[in-house]
Amino acid sequence: MFKEVHFYTNQLKRLKRFYGNIMELEIIVATDESFTFKVGTSTVTFTQSDQAASYHFAINIPGNQFSMMKYWMMDRVTLNREEGRDEVFFPSFDADSMYFEDPAGNIVELIGRRKRDRFGELTTESFLNVSEVGIVTPLVASVGEELQDMGLPLRGETEVIPDELNFLGKGDAFIVLVPLNRRWYFSKQLSKSFPLEIGLDNGKRIVLNNDGEIEVTRNE
Repeated sequence: MFKEVHFYTNQLKRLKRFYGNIMELEIIVATDESFTFKVGTSTVTFTQSDQAASYHFAINIPGNQFSMMKYWMMDRVTLNREEGRDEVFFPSFDADSMYFEDPAGNIVELIGRRKRDRFGELTTESFLNVSEVGIVTPLVASVGEELQDMGLPLRGETEVIPDELNFLGKGDAFIVLVPLNRRWYFSKQLSKSFPLEIGLDNGKRIVLNNDGEIEVTRNE
């Protein structure tokens, strides 16, 4: 579902070193103002901004490599903990997750999908694709309506719940629609709204502005 995701940061150099050197992900484009790295079939771009910003996004990994990936990550970062645990199983998604924060405070989740296997050694190809992107907005109800109108189904509900997490998408890829000032799971941070852009595989593009409003366009 996620072809490309575009975030903003005032920590551009630190993030480039983190994702390129620590995470060993391929930097495919780099300038003084932005860089883009490959996450399987998706790309993630950070662009320089004067404003500090932090986001939540998740990456799918093969379920059978979750333990290997966890040990690989523990050599590179400190995993976040929740009630003493550094991983969690979500029965409704049939998936295991671990969380960490990058140097800009972005909360990154690695989701091991138990029905997706990859055999052989652990490599950067084990980062399959972007799985989730958090959209934080004070306008949860109206943004949720717009996302549904553009064809994204709401998981498990018929109406968006303004004060809760709402998952829009299908399979193993979702936009997570989040109200302001909700504590992120496996983090002490509260959710804040910052501009972002999402390019979907179907050619549609979602742009979130400073006011928490979205605009949906189609790439030419």
